[in-house]
Amino acid sequence: MNRLSVKGLALGLAVPWSLCVLFAGWLSPAWASGFVQVFSIIYPGYSAGFVGGIIGEIESLADGAVAGATIALVYNRFGK
Repeated sequence: MNRLSVKGLALGLAVPWSLCVLFAGWLSPAWASGFVQVFSIIYPGYSAGFVGGIIGEIESLADGAVAGATIALVYNRFGK
């Protein structure tokens, strides 16, 4: 059985997800206002604009890292 790298999957999920959240916050008035409204419930402080996008990026970076590490750990433990 191949094992997943916990650090690799954590970074592999965290970085792209946080960049999506960041750019959605910055581009919100143009096209992503619904996305920002929904995810501002999950990430307190996240809003449309420069500072709100940075806050959302930091929170989503941590969220993505935890999710990636959890997936890798569960896969390594129970994967056949």
